[in-house]
Amino acid sequence: MNTFDVVIIGGGPGGAKAAGILARGGKSVALVESGQMGGVCLNCGCIPTKLLLGATAPKGLLRGLERQRVAKGNIDVDYDALQKRIQRFVKGTSQALVKNLQQLGVTIIEGCAVCTGPAQVTVATADGGSQSLQAGRIILAGGSRSAAFPGMTPDHDAVLDSTDMLRVPAVPESLIVVGAGAIGLEMADFFSAMGSKVTIVEAAPHLAPTEDADVGQELAKLLGKTGITGITGVKATSLKTSNGMAVLALEDGREITAAKALVAVGRTPNTDGLGAQAAGCRLQARGYVAVDQCLMAAPTVYAIGDINGQTLLAHAAEHQGAYVARHILATDTAPYASGPVPSCVYGSLEIMRVGLTAKQALANGGPVEVSKAQLMGNAIAQAGGDAAGFVKVVWRNGALAGIAALGHGVSHLVTAAQLLLLGQYHGEALNSFMFAHPTLDEALHAALEAPREVISA
Repeated sequence: MNTFDVVIIGGGPGGAKAAGILARGGKSVALVESGQMGGVCLNCGCIPTKLLLGATAPKGLLRGLERQRVAKGNIDVDYDALQKRIQRFVKGTSQALVKNLQQLGVTIIEGCAVCTGPAQVTVATADGGSQSLQAGRIILAGGSRSAAFPGMTPDHDAVLDSTDMLRVPAVPESLIVVGAGAIGLEMADFFSAMGSKVTIVEAAPHLAPTEDADVGQELAKLLGKTGITGITGVKATSLKTSNGMAVLALEDGREITAAKALVAVGRTPNTDGLGAQAAGCRLQARGYVAVDQCLMAAPTVYAIGDINGQTLLAHAAEHQGAYVARHILATDTAPYASGPVPSCVYGSLEIMRVGLTAKQALANGGPVEVSKAQLMGNAIAQAGGDAAGFVKVVWRNGALAGIAALGHGVSHLVTAAQLLLLGQYHGEALNSFMFAHPTLDEALHAALEAPREVISA
């Protein structure tokens, strides 16, 4: 049996980050990964999706300039060449990650890990063998996978999950997207830009259901101008392949048919067969690993990233991984504090948010106000040809509680928004914060100083 100070299960952003910090801190570390290093984010999530969207971004810019009658033309994207570029980039980045961790002294094991005790892990290795590992500490960082509802399970024929969709061999003539969260919206944006007739179906009252209604409603209006159809407030009852086509039935009796359908209704944690309970962990109702204020799931076990269900974002997993590594090294003994978590939806139209929505702020109590600035008044937004959208600030008890934005390129505001929120830059404090001109960042300044409207439930 091989003995390590720390055994990490999962080589995604959280596990890889923790491994690097622990190794530099002098700990012996084994990292077990059943797939490709880098996890969902690198291999079949954030990174491939952004490479797709990057290829079609010029189409969105041209569309805006055409509306202003200052430019015209065609941009053709070679889909096959794009897929090959993505494969090369992902493979190279994964290999570089492995090399960097190995140079730090991390032992990387390919295989499926199962906890067999509070300090023991058994690995069914990729070569068909088995290894037993003794660990002073275990970090569960196994991530999540696409979720599905009964009657709407991907069959990998015409009904696909997000991994299937990233690797579909040709652009479908038509596409149904079930679920209007980040994954669904980004896939809809790309395939619409590539020529697919896209219909988004969301059971919630508006698109982007984790955002405030004004964001989702404005998004629907703007997407409609690009040719994407949005259907909201109606549940799907079944989705299946019939005669080679995807057929979606809605509870109001409507039926929609398309060449392909994407099921993008959320994520489920990879805790099946993990043996977390054998390590002393407790699983919550949806299978997420319960953790305490220090992200500990048991006296010798931590759980980070998607698998604990706190925030299903790659940068949240990485942030948690860094914290847990410091906690093991005893350089950070305070409870875990994420701060305001930044989130973005990418594409020709983007959504950015840091902190609370107005709805969340109301739920927390206290007077809530909102101030807004339209991007129409921003020179950089106008220069790009598409100045639709807005920046919105949520105030609670007179303090900054959240900042959100919708529009072209607003993901670039996320770090500035986070710093403004963390520093509570408003009122007189904003006098010490200089905004460059002309920049999209100035829309943040305008929203902070805009008149506030009281919001009620």
